[in-house]
Amino acid sequence: MRVEAIINTNTFTAANKPKRNNPQADKNPISKKGEKANLAVATFVGGLGVGARLMFELFDDGFVIEDLGEAADKYVKKNHKGLKGAKRELFVIGTALSFIGAAIGGIALLYTMYKAPKINYEGNVNAFKKSKDMDVYIKGNKVQKELLEQMNDKAKNANSDEKAKLKEQYMKMQMAKNQVPDFINNDKKFKKPQA
Repeated sequence: MRVEAIINTNTFTAANKPKRNNPQADKNPISKKGEKANLAVATFVGGLGVGARLMFELFDDGFVIEDLGEAADKYVKKNHKGLKGAKRELFVIGTALSFIGAAIGGIALLYTMYKAPKINYEGNVNAFKKSKDMDVYIKGNKVQKELLEQMNDKAKNANSDEKAKLKEQYMKMQMAKNQVPDFINNDKKFKKPQA
């Protein structure tokens, strides 16, 4: 919600003021499933790195490349009998690369399954911490919204001294604005609220 500080008539108004409370806006967006999914994806990507490193170590000696080339050649002979020349060579190279990709993906999957208990535990802990921070943030926003509505109602029927006092209170409230949790500031997928 965007709040305009002072208009020409020195009243406090809320732009885009909702007609009724939205229960979805008060819901905490942090979930255990989401945190576990983030950790599982990160672990799988790490597993891809482990798999690539392992494949590099296997190919370092050179004998695996020959075996892989023979296996890819046999696969292409069996499944693509009519290919000749450069097209056949491209199919052999593509098949060899797909074998390498499948091996790396398999290693990453095994690595992720090996880390599954840790993912489960850390996902629960992260979700608990983040949900508590988010609850405080949401409740702070509710209180701030109620205070702004009260100030707006008072400003409608206030004299100039009361308006000056309300303006001072508004400025103090803006300086003590609810802080966004750190995990939101550090994460690019969360959209920061506009001031």
